[in-house]
Amino acid sequence: MLDIKITKTTNPKPLPTADNPLKFGTIFTDHMFLMNYETGKGWFNPRVVPYANLELDPASMVLHYGQEMFEGMKAYRHPDGTPVLFRPDMNAKRANNSNKRLCIPMIPEEDFVQAVKAVVKVDEKWIPTKPGTSLYIRPFIIATDPFLGVRPSDTYLFVVILCPVGAYYPEGLNPVKIWIEDEYVRAVKGGIGEAKTGGNYVASMAAQMKAHEEGYSQVLWLDGVERKYIEEVGAMNIFFKIDGKVVTPMLNGSILPGITRNSCIALCKDWGYTVEERKVSAEELYEAAKNGKLEEVWGTGTAAVISPVGHLRFNDHVIQIKDGGIGELSQKLYDTVTGIQLGTVKDTKGWIQVVE
Repeated sequence: MLDIKITKTTNPKPLPTADNPLKFGTIFTDHMFLMNYETGKGWFNPRVVPYANLELDPASMVLHYGQEMFEGMKAYRHPDGTPVLFRPDMNAKRANNSNKRLCIPMIPEEDFVQAVKAVVKVDEKWIPTKPGTSLYIRPFIIATDPFLGVRPSDTYLFVVILCPVGAYYPEGLNPVKIWIEDEYVRAVKGGIGEAKTGGNYVASMAAQMKAHEEGYSQVLWLDGVERKYIEEVGAMNIFFKIDGKVVTPMLNGSILPGITRNSCIALCKDWGYTVEERKVSAEELYEAAKNGKLEEVWGTGTAAVISPVGHLRFNDHVIQIKDGGIGELSQKLYDTVTGIQLGTVKDTKGWIQVVE
């Protein structure tokens, strides 16, 4: 168990006003968690301190070789005022999966969760309560060794910052338009696609810009070898309801193992749906749409939770999903997952952890 030292700010920021839209990723709380690592010493000096700029040597390896990982999770407030987290143990496991692939030292899962809870507890007054809002949590690790050479760093910094947020997409729960990318590739099996690291996201930006210019919210990536099988959306995993079955691309080493993805699979199975984790091609989707069998499409992720898809662009074809509105199953998943998170739906899975 970590012995976390807490130093509270003497100059707290004003809390956002009730009419603040809490634009995603723009407002940060009063405090952050920090912990250092040195080879031969391990992780040490866990602390919660006032939010401030980090001081880095210009030769810090993260700036030159991109050795870093991050996570995304949220805190919520239940109707009785209790602050809670949703499946933080899964974030801890996924963080270490990324760490292993990126040659970053592991953090014991219980220490990861304790660190997150500690800083959330200090800043729990920042958890918003308006519908559709939450406290976004960004844990990350950066390589800080001042060395110009390609090898794993000898020193690292683990940081957790917090951000009160509203909807990730401006559309909210209204269906988004997705561009199936057929020029650029984001990841391949054997690469770092399954790790949550900045390199995966910067690799997506050129396609993202192209999609935005065409009026699409996100890019849906194809596999990097055959360029025909669906993988994931830039910020989400993807699901399809085809002829009554729930289909999602199988985890193959180039797809992020999403926690909301895992949760939706479990819920769909509980509700009696056949869930297939398999290869699904863009051509299959096009044919299913032509035949009236593509019933729903939705993305899943921590930031947006459930994001219904109303239109897909594939080559020169624009596929409208049913009537372009939110589907029945997408709505049910959104209501159930957010209900569990907010404490209005009973948690029968043990997914909620109280911040104490």
